[in-house]
Amino acid sequence: MIYQLVWQATMASHFLVIAYIGLGGFLAWRWPRLIWPHLAACAWALVQLTGLVECPLTALENWGRRAAGERGLAPGGFIDTYITGVVYPREYLTQARAGVVVLILLSWAGVAVVTRRRRSSPRTTGTSPGPAAGASR
Repeated sequence: MIYQLVWQATMASHFLVIAYIGLGGFLAWRWPRLIWPHLAACAWALVQLTGLVECPLTALENWGRRAAGERGLAPGGFIDTYITGVVYPREYLTQARAGVVVLILLSWAGVAVVTRRRRSSPRTTGTSPGPAAGASR
């Protein structure tokens, strides 16, 4: 039972990481400092696409699945198991990846615009000006 919990929690975490890779740049519109972990997550995603390193979440999920007596993930890992062929047809893999890249680039462009606007806007002190001197009721 514990192994099943391990692989299911890892699967949920994996979905969150992938959602963050695709949409995390939009969070940085509100919280600009989030752009740095988002850049790191995107860099990691690029490393994963090369296939040179196995994702630790994939390894953990496979371990939990096998220990629970389940079949491991498909040879392509998490995305081939849960996303490709489920969210979009397999023959559209290249277009889906290009769409994610465009989404990420749009979010980064938005971060640049928001950051520029914040830097150029006048700062307020948080206090409102009182009534004009000499004003009477």
